Amino acid sequence: MPDRSTPLRRLGFLTIGLFDPADPGPGHESTLALIELGERLGFDSAWLRHRHLQHGISSPVAVLAAASQRTRRIELGTAVTPLGWENPLRLAEDLATVDVLSGGRLNPGVSVGPPMRWDDVRAALYPDTAEAEDFSYARVLRLLRLLRGEPASTFSGTVGIEEFSDHVQPHAPGLAARLWYGAASRRSATWAGEQGLNLLTSSVVRAEGDADGEQPDRWDFAALQRAQIDAFRAAHPAGPDARVSQGLVVIPTDSASAAQREKYAAYAAGRLPRTATPQGPGRLLFAPDLVGTAAEIAEQLWGHAGFQAVDEVAFALPFTFAPDDYVQILTDIATRLGPALGWSPAASG
Repeated sequence: MPDRSTPLRRLGFLTIGLFDPADPGPGHESTLALIELGERLGFDSAWLRHRHLQHGISSPVAVLAAASQRTRRIELGTAVTPLGWENPLRLAEDLATVDVLSGGRLNPGVSVGPPMRWDDVRAALYPDTAEAEDFSYARVLRLLRLLRGEPASTFSGTVGIEEFSDHVQPHAPGLAARLWYGAASRRSATWAGEQGLNLLTSSVVRAEGDADGEQPDRWDFAALQRAQIDAFRAAHPAGPDARVSQGLVVIPTDSASAAQREKYAAYAAGRLPRTATPQGPGRLLFAPDLVGTAAEIAEQLWGHAGFQAVDEVAFALPFTFAPDDYVQILTDIATRLGPALGWSPAASG
């Protein structure tokens, strides 16, 4: 998005889907209701985040299967599925099934690397094969080949009354082209571009120096994110037309109550210290949450180097708010912030 004359083309949202472990049903139902609301408001996409062994949605693909039957138009995505927890063949079957059920609306986002808290979960997740598991980019390529319809078996044919296929069933044409990679580093962004994938960027990047390894005195999240986007497109066969979606946390307050505005400000302030310097051994840098009126947030986004390079977004909802807060935020994004960025809601139905 080089200047303000170019409108935001696609607007989506991302949610974690919190629930009460003592009564998880209402939380899952609330997430489905939020996706339904997103469709009514004209959002182009709704995305779910994985939360394994936590009180957030652990199986987004299953939830999106349910969402596919309660919506007709809005695209449905995962941002992101950590492939370290998945068998690519079984995941390919699940993704293809949901894509068929949704009429071709699924956008799987994936990432690689060892599962979070690997030392704590390895005995349960891979009791016999932990040392042999490959958590590299090769896991993405396995999934991509299977989604494209390349062989998953050396046999196809009929045995007795049963017929067998040598590739994933059902086959979902076009699904492989809707595979996204969640990159945190320039290396990952470049690799995703070389593979012809789509790129998901978020509110987290890896703090990396310049080409000579120089570390700045003050880290600039927007500049780091822009460098990743530029590296991705430079490596992608589609060049500047390669798809990139940005996922910052935005909290418009236009229709919020006084109590909500106070809550939102406190939430952002509590998370602000982590945006100043890289965090942890992974040297992760977090973007500040954007809180304010739609006009104020739009002004900040127009000046954001990462946002200037995209024409589609999936704004992330805060993790710990109540359902009424999410309704207010989502409504303000669709009716105030989106239009301030030049976006027009999709037609219903």
